[in-house]
Amino acid sequence: MTTAPTTPHIAPAIENGATRSAALSQMPQVDHRAASRLSAEQAVRLRAVPYAFEGDALLVAMPDPTDFESADQVSILAGAPVRRVPIEPALYDDLLREAFGATAAQMAQRLGGGAAGEADDLSANLQAVDADDVQRMAQQPTLINLVNLIILEAIRERASDIHIEPFEKSLVVKYRIDGMLRTQNSPPKHLQPAITSRVKIMAGMNIAERYVPQDGHITLRFEGRKVDIRVSTVPTIYGESVVMRILDKEAITLDLNTLGMREHDRATLDRWLDLPHGMILVTGPTGSGKTTTLYAALTKLYDPSLKIITIEDPVEYELAGVNQIPVNPERGLTFVTGLRSILRQDPDVIMVGEIRDNATADIAVRAALTGHLVFSTLHTNDAVSAVGRLLDMDVEPFLVASVLEGIVAQRLGRRLCSACRERVALTEAVRHRLTPREAAMFSNGQGWRGAGCDRCENTGHRGRIGFYEVLNVAAPLRAAITEGRTSRHELLAVAEADHVSMRMDGVIKAAAGETTMDEVLRATQDADDPAPAA
Repeated sequence: MTTAPTTPHIAPAIENGATRSAALSQMPQVDHRAASRLSAEQAVRLRAVPYAFEGDALLVAMPDPTDFESADQVSILAGAPVRRVPIEPALYDDLLREAFGATAAQMAQRLGGGAAGEADDLSANLQAVDADDVQRMAQQPTLINLVNLIILEAIRERASDIHIEPFEKSLVVKYRIDGMLRTQNSPPKHLQPAITSRVKIMAGMNIAERYVPQDGHITLRFEGRKVDIRVSTVPTIYGESVVMRILDKEAITLDLNTLGMREHDRATLDRWLDLPHGMILVTGPTGSGKTTTLYAALTKLYDPSLKIITIEDPVEYELAGVNQIPVNPERGLTFVTGLRSILRQDPDVIMVGEIRDNATADIAVRAALTGHLVFSTLHTNDAVSAVGRLLDMDVEPFLVASVLEGIVAQRLGRRLCSACRERVALTEAVRHRLTPREAAMFSNGQGWRGAGCDRCENTGHRGRIGFYEVLNVAAPLRAAITEGRTSRHELLAVAEADHVSMRMDGVIKAAAGETTMDEVLRATQDADDPAPAA
């Protein structure tokens, strides 16, 4: 039995086996009975995707509708006459995925499993790749398709990184999603040289050099938006390890109201943004969301009447109306030299990607002292430790006390999936680590967990949530710093009464069902772990 296609965006008229319309410019509705006439391997090899019936004929989307040989093979394999429909190349991979429901890695496994024709030839050729023809192998249409699908699938899955790891007998592909690595169904080992070379070609890297680390950059369009990908390769004993950091500005929200701060902390940060000068620091380890917090602050702060300049290593996202400078040490542009030049650009607001050394700290502090609002980051475990770090960089205590307005320390944990979260009793291990005050926040000793569902891919988590410590540097703290009372306990003793630690912020969110206590303890264990209850 056949059904009429649901493709109103193309003309129905057919001439000589091909539509007279322009190429498909939007995703057609796929009839999976039509798609099932070919296997995924055959569709990839023939560059043709059956997606609907028209009478007794099969509508087949093809990037090259003049490929009559492939069309004839489709007709033979499908056992039906074929109507060729042109499709824009940018839509082809999306339609392939929609029609066959296969991840990029699963598609790769099928290709490695002995599909006929081109897939067989490709597999055979790649088993003994020579340096002279690796580039030719990487330009094979099937291989290009495979790498594109690996990247596009990662973007669809909200991954922040793609890891391609070579081992003795396997090639492992992993996506980092919500901060955790998830192993995918990986391509066969013999595809490794061509996959690595294809990524390096896309990133503008030297494919002939396989024994030194390299960095590159890929820019692509995905669903109408620009996505930047930073690529890093390092040699291992079994080949090059590849990591791709996905920078998808549209996938993150640079809005302070959606970062997950408690209302009181957000109001404190808003107050700092209204200051004409001073220094605001964000602290935490790599991957804790510091840059996102700073970008959200600059986005809210932006006004055409202000000159905002940043110096970063590297620039992760482009901010409208903000002058962003990438560090380039090879050409002499470091944080120190860049910051000195920025001060001659008449800025109102300055963002320094990271204070790494004494010279950068000295210039940043003096910039804040001379009428600029300065934002930067430090690597410290909690907020009060930032004071000691500045003093360790030989900044005078009276200068720290004069310019420092506030410090945000943060970590990221996984957010519970709202569709499948459920109440559950706290485990004995968790209860043992809670103080009486913290334990009292959980009604009847019950916390939350994610049961797992289709929406969260049975992980119980979807998205990430921040745990924050917002330290306002008020008069008592300034006096303590000036007097040299800068140990963690001394500064906490004079902090404002409503100061909340990062761990307590997490406990509040865990009790409210936004995350789990396991996530809070995992994320904040190096920041603030009070003695357990007796």
